[in-house]
Amino acid sequence: MFVAPDPGRLRLRNATRAVIGVAAAVAVSELCGLSLTASITGGLAALLALFTVTDATIRDQRITTALLPVAGFPVLALATALHGITPARDAAFLAVVFCGVYARRWGPRGHALGIFAFMNFFMTQFLHAVPAQLPELYTAVGLALLVAGATRFVLWPIERHSPPAAAPPALPGTGLARPTTRQAFQATAASTLALLVGQLLSQERWYWAVGTVWWIFVNTASRGETLVRGFRRVFGTVLGIAVGLLVAVPLHGAPAPTAALVAVCVFGIFYTAAVSYSWMMLAVTVMVSLLYGLLGVLDPGLLGLRLAETGVGALCAALAVALVLPVTTHATNDAWIQRALRCVHACTAETARRLAGAVDADPAPRVAELEQLLARVRLSVAPLVHPLNPMLGRKRRARHVLALLDDCAREIRGLVAVAADPEASHDARLTAACYRVQAAVEALTDGGDVSVQPDDSAATEPALAHLHGLERALAELARPLRTPSGSTLVGA
Repeated sequence: MFVAPDPGRLRLRNATRAVIGVAAAVAVSELCGLSLTASITGGLAALLALFTVTDATIRDQRITTALLPVAGFPVLALATALHGITPARDAAFLAVVFCGVYARRWGPRGHALGIFAFMNFFMTQFLHAVPAQLPELYTAVGLALLVAGATRFVLWPIERHSPPAAAPPALPGTGLARPTTRQAFQATAASTLALLVGQLLSQERWYWAVGTVWWIFVNTASRGETLVRGFRRVFGTVLGIAVGLLVAVPLHGAPAPTAALVAVCVFGIFYTAAVSYSWMMLAVTVMVSLLYGLLGVLDPGLLGLRLAETGVGALCAALAVALVLPVTTHATNDAWIQRALRCVHACTAETARRLAGAVDADPAPRVAELEQLLARVRLSVAPLVHPLNPMLGRKRRARHVLALLDDCAREIRGLVAVAADPEASHDARLTAACYRVQAAVEALTDGGDVSVQPDDSAATEPALAHLHGLERALAELARPLRTPSGSTLVGA
C-alpha cells in the first residue's frame, strides 16, 4: 500500500497535475466573484474532468472533455428544478443512475459522461442547490472545465509522452447478458433500495447511500468484485471519519488550512486510486468532511451519519448483485483468464511472424493488451485472494494462477524484446517452439492437457529460453485452472 511501484512517476505526476488543475479552477471561480457553493461545484467538476476522462488518445480525451457539459448541464438543471419535489426528484435520480451505467457500453467516453451526469445530480443534493443558483453553477462548471482542459492539454500534457494503455473491451453479451445492461438494472435496483432506506436515516443526507451504490458499481463485473469493493469503501470511510474527527472538526472551516488539506486530499485521491480503493476512500471522506466544514455544517454526528449511509449503500449493492441478474465470480474469472490466454496466443503468433522475417509483424501492441488483461484478471480474482476469504484452497489456487500468468507475461515481454533485435535468430526451432506454445494455449482454453517438450538448446538461445519458460508456465496452469471434476479455478 505504501510502496506500490510507480513506473515513470506517472501517478505522482498525474496527482500533482490534479492538484494544480482543481486549485486553479477554484481560484478562477473566486476571482470571478462566484459564491462558495459555485466555487466548490467548480472544483469538483475539475476533479471529475481530470479523474474520469481516460480515453486512449489525446484527441479522444479532448472530445470527451468538451462533451462533459452536454451530459452535465441538463442534469444540473433538472436536479435544481426538482429540488423541492421529492417523488419527482427521486425518480429522476434513479433514471440518471440507469442511463449513466448503461452509457458504459460505449467505452471510456460513455463511462466518463455517465459519471459526470450522475455527479452533477449528486452535487446539487450535496450543496442543496436551487434554480436561482443555476446561472452561476453553469458559469463555475464551464470555467472549471476550461481550466482543467488547459491544465491537462496545454500546461502539463503528460499523456503526450506517456499515452494510457487502451482498456480491454467489456465482456461480450446481448440483451440482459450484456454486462453494462445487466449492471444498469442492478445499480438502479440497489439505488432504489438505498434511497428508501437512506431517507429513513436522514431526509437531508440520504444521497450518500445512493452515491455509495454508484461508486461500488464502477469497475466491477461480478458478485465477488462488488462485495470486495463495498467492504473496501466502508473500511476507507471508517478510516476517513477517524481522520476527519481529528483534523476537520477542530478546524471549524478555517479557509486557509482547509484549502491546504483539501489539496492534500485531491493528491491522495489521484495517487492512490490505481493501487488502493480503501486509501482513496479515506482521502475522499476527509475531503468531504473539510468541505462540510467550509459550509459550516460539520459535526461528529454528521460524520457518523455518513458512515451509516455508506453502510446502507454497500449492503444494498451486495443485495442487488446477489438477487438481480446475478453473475458469479466463477463466470467472470473464467472469461477474463480465457481472454488473457488468447492474448498470449496472439502475442506468440505475432512474434513467430516477426522471427520468420515478416517486416509488418509487431507484437508490442499485443504485449500492452496482455498487461491490461492481466490487470483485469487481478481485479476479478481479488475476491478469492482477499484476506477475509475463508476458502483457503481456492485462495491458494487463485494466487498460484496469478503467479503463473505473471510468469507468462514476463516470458512474453522477454521474447518480444529478443524478437525486436534486428539480429535475432530466425532458427526454425523458434517457429516450432512458437507453434508448441500456441498449441498449449489452445489445449488450455479447450480443457485439454498441456505437455512440455524438453529442449537442451534453450539455455543458450534467449528466444528459445523464453519460449520454453512460457511452455512450462502454461503446463503448470493446467492443474490449478481445473479440478478433477473439470471445473475452472473459481468453480472449485
